[in-house]
Amino acid sequence: MINVGTDLVSIARIREAYDRFGERFLRRYLHPDESSGKSLETLAGYWAAKEAVAKAFGCGIGAELGFHDIRLRHDAKGAPSFTLSKSALRRFPMRDASLSISHDGGFALAVVIVVLDTRDNPLS
Repeated sequence: MINVGTDLVSIARIREAYDRFGERFLRRYLHPDESSGKSLETLAGYWAAKEAVAKAFGCGIGAELGFHDIRLRHDAKGAPSFTLSKSALRRFPMRDASLSISHDGGFALAVVIVVLDTRDNPLS
């Protein structure tokens, strides 16, 4: 099964939250490795990416999948990707995934495609 998730966030919204709560806001949704030295546009893209991942799994951010269950990375060429925590992988087994993040015109956008592993899942 293939699922798609997308999210669009205003960079100004992320700026306002950061101005109000500072590092506490970043710690709410990012691992320290994810936030170090990043621009505001990138941080907004990361917010959108994590929301898009959760939407691709059909649950949104909440009890089933939290911000810290999703870890964002970039490869040597700068392409983004993500991994899930072990507990999240047990709930949402996947075979493959793709992530794209972009920002322009005051917005950050993320699109995620996940290929779910349904072989041993009686619900699929």
